Amino acid sequence: MARVRRSSGPLDLRSQAILRAVIEEYVTTANPVASQALVERYRLGVSSATVRAVLAELESAGLLTHPHTSAGRVPTEAGYRFYVEAIVDSVPLPPVEQLMIRHQFGQVEYASEHWFRLAATTLASVTRAAGLATPAKPVSAHLRRLDLVSISDRLASLILVLREGALRQVLVTLDHPADQDELTAVANRLNELLVGRTAEQGERALALLDPDDAANDLPIRIGDRVVRALLEFDGAAIEELFSDGLLNVMAAPEFAQSEKLRRVFGALENRAYLAQLIGGVAGSGRVCVFIGSENPAEEMSDVSLVLAPYGHPGRGVGVVGVLGPTRMAYPQTIGTVRFVSGLMNELVDHLYA
Repeated sequence: MARVRRSSGPLDLRSQAILRAVIEEYVTTANPVASQALVERYRLGVSSATVRAVLAELESAGLLTHPHTSAGRVPTEAGYRFYVEAIVDSVPLPPVEQLMIRHQFGQVEYASEHWFRLAATTLASVTRAAGLATPAKPVSAHLRRLDLVSISDRLASLILVLREGALRQVLVTLDHPADQDELTAVANRLNELLVGRTAEQGERALALLDPDDAANDLPIRIGDRVVRALLEFDGAAIEELFSDGLLNVMAAPEFAQSEKLRRVFGALENRAYLAQLIGGVAGSGRVCVFIGSENPAEEMSDVSLVLAPYGHPGRGVGVVGVLGPTRMAYPQTIGTVRFVSGLMNELVDHLYA
């Protein structure tokens, strides 16, 4: 797994400065960078001839390349990797933006999917790429509340709110007609019995109800469905991927061919791939950067991912991050992802407090 770390590279400071200038110019313009542009726009303190010589050395080292139709250079994946690891530090969000984001999170419903939607939207708007977020997936979910809503006399909607913030809705068929008052009474009884419990704990609690008592028929039937829904949730490798800002990625010149993005979207819908990716990031405990072909899925070779875990192992761990072209403003993106990850950690701490 690729991860952000400092390392000493084989480049001298002058070569590092020129590599940095090429990458940052290319990230801004999306055009191959010529030596003259570097001399005019960056205070490198060397001649154009020296810049050309260093560019040739960087290309020989595999850190830059140039399209056949242009004399300018563009970074390679190895160039971006060196830039991320050895040249730049992450850029923290300005305090004003941090305050605004905190305020936005303070306005959404406590422990709900709005957290994850807002995390994805925030990352997308700040980085101008695609924001990603997954809920903190626990080993065993706990029930926070359940509701029963009558749809017809023999059909009801069972709504489960989990302590970890997820929402589940299940249709339940009834053996006999039941009005909303009866369903509300059953929901109240099951809330007293099951709230705060896992599937295993809920199963044990339901076993205490006397099955021979007719008054327990519907509570037992609905309670069993609650337990099954919790088990289904626990068994899923990941719960859901929230995303926003994919149009930002589509607007990048690299993706003028829609087929590239179609492959990316297909990979993001692959639950096995997501489970592998998120599992690795969750276990790292830090910001992880996957550049182009470093991504485990071949379909993702045209994009970069900057991901960070949040939550607590054993309780629940999720991931937030950014997807964009390899031509990404990595320092700002890493700083933004780190901030949102830390904010989500704070929310999870309050959730379990």
